[in-house]
Amino acid sequence: MSGMGNSILTGIDEFRRAAGPVVDVRTPSEFMQGHWPGAVNVPLFTDDQRHQVGLTYKQQGRLDAIKLGLQLCGPALAQLSAELTGAADRPSAPLRIYCWRGGMRSNSMAWLAGLSDHPVTVLEGGYKSYRRWVLDRFNQTWPLRVLGGRTGTGKTDLLLELNRQGAGVIDLEGLASHRGSSFGNLGLPAQPTSEHYENMLAEGLEYLYQNGATEIWLEAESIQVGRCRIPKGLFDQMRKAPVLEIQRSDRERVERLVQVYSSHGKADLREATERIQKRLGPQRTRQALEAIDAENWDLACLAMLDYYDSCYDRELERSPARVTVNLEGLDTSQSARLLLEKGHIAPRICN
Repeated sequence: MSGMGNSILTGIDEFRRAAGPVVDVRTPSEFMQGHWPGAVNVPLFTDDQRHQVGLTYKQQGRLDAIKLGLQLCGPALAQLSAELTGAADRPSAPLRIYCWRGGMRSNSMAWLAGLSDHPVTVLEGGYKSYRRWVLDRFNQTWPLRVLGGRTGTGKTDLLLELNRQGAGVIDLEGLASHRGSSFGNLGLPAQPTSEHYENMLAEGLEYLYQNGATEIWLEAESIQVGRCRIPKGLFDQMRKAPVLEIQRSDRERVERLVQVYSSHGKADLREATERIQKRLGPQRTRQALEAIDAENWDLACLAMLDYYDSCYDRELERSPARVTVNLEGLDTSQSARLLLEKGHIAPRICN
């Protein structure tokens, strides 16, 4: 660990333990590609300015690039200083700052924050070192457990309720802003990049580890959740993990699916159906589309359940260990309580 005036340059473990909000000083496009979850973006350069500085570095050298950088950011120093203090919540409060490699951008912003008496911790190696930390999480062994069940059994809602009642849970679909099927993006915000999805997953695993989780529950998913991809190391462990399969009646499943999807426009539902028409086959596709046009939501769901059920059953056959629990007639809260009381799912903390 080495000091730099009012700032300290430190490795990833010390940076994680340091005080203060995390500030990402990279460009907006770099930030959108992936960042430390919860970080505030206070970019030293715009995307175009960074391109100019990088081009100058390649063509004219380091000193000319530094001069250009000073010219570009100089007029914005007062505003940047105010944004850093805003990120810190109050004057003289500590900050944690990183850039791409832990170089000039983070150190320049640390200097600027120091002028306003903010103690600053700078991440050595920058976001690149954070990404190494993230990818390393997926090579570790985790006590994974998988919640399975056919489409419409309410797995996601049940996991969220289990989390509220004390189980260790990572919401794969929630983090991906996608429900995992052709209809999965309807009514949800834009998905993160796979890179940022990995960052959020790694932080979720670390949080549960630090809080003593003896089991980490995830929903049975394919490796792709919309455009987000579950890291292979984690997915491989999911494929080998014990499965708790929940069952509900077909009537309950249809009612749940109608509740989730019937509020969306016909055009969106038709488009999602047409995306899987080759897998549905012509007869089921026609039935589903006609039911959507007639707003017969029950029939539309039934036309597609056979397809999704067969996909799920094939995937479940690969599970090395499986326990089945029938939750018919129970609401989500009652189901979670039953699973915890019967010992199917352990509380997050092992005393």
